[in-house]
Amino acid sequence: MAHNHAHSPNDSHGHSHPDLKGRKLLLSILLNIGITVAQAIGGVISGSLSLLSDALHNFSDVLSLVVSYIADRYSKKDASVTKTFGYKRAEIIAAFVNSATLIVVAIYLIYEAVLRFFNPHTIESGLVIWLAVLGIVFNGFSVLLLFKDSKSNMNMRSAYLHLFTDMAASVAVLIGGLLMKYYEWFWVDSLLTVLIALYLLIMGYDLLKSSFKVLMLFTPDDLNLEVINKAVCKIPEIKNMHHIHIWQLNEQETHLEAHVEFHEDITLTQFDEALTKVEEMLYHDFGINHVTIQPEHQKDDPKDIIVQD
Repeated sequence: MAHNHAHSPNDSHGHSHPDLKGRKLLLSILLNIGITVAQAIGGVISGSLSLLSDALHNFSDVLSLVVSYIADRYSKKDASVTKTFGYKRAEIIAAFVNSATLIVVAIYLIYEAVLRFFNPHTIESGLVIWLAVLGIVFNGFSVLLLFKDSKSNMNMRSAYLHLFTDMAASVAVLIGGLLMKYYEWFWVDSLLTVLIALYLLIMGYDLLKSSFKVLMLFTPDDLNLEVINKAVCKIPEIKNMHHIHIWQLNEQETHLEAHVEFHEDITLTQFDEALTKVEEMLYHDFGINHVTIQPEHQKDDPKDIIVQD
């Protein structure tokens, strides 16, 4: 079985500023460790459960950021004989793990908030307010650091979401602290916590779903197999394309492999010319940048688009 593996001529493997993401994550980790320690000490001194749960939440974020950082480092490692794709999936796995922990943290926050709602505590609000401000400043800075990368990278998005929740939780603690100080509305803390947790659940589930699809080798949502098949069959030399697989290795690489039947019994040189046409069209029209084609002529095999092995 001859597989011709080809890259599009425009296939780009390079990334701009490869270590910038890693540095941003490292800085965010250090900032978060600082906040966690301050909030844990403050929570014990003031007797504030919301500060202690915020410290715990921050600690879970430190762990998530460490996972993201390790994945970012690993994803840059070169391929080898035993790891032909390298560690390109590391960031997708990190996104999956982090989004799962986001959901767990959100459910725990709701549980804590409900308990606190029915059993409000008197809290030393002055210290709570100052530590919440510290949390907003530090987390806000980390959120700004990761915002740009979060748009194009699942791993960075999972780290960004953890930090964004932290910042939102600190805002909730601050509002709660002020309302407790001036109005003694101790229930506000619980209400704000539930709202943040619900936002987390929605975002976490979305990220969990998209990273799961990549790990399961599902066809990307924005690609339609039938449309791609018709486009390839418009190339004059090609009779049909069948036994198609399309998957993402990570967010930069989309792969297609298929059997292609030709009208004529063509030479290898003619096949290479046809293959170049297929690659360029798939890259420009569909963003598919890795193409593996198995050529056939009058071969007796199933011609379905999807063939169940």
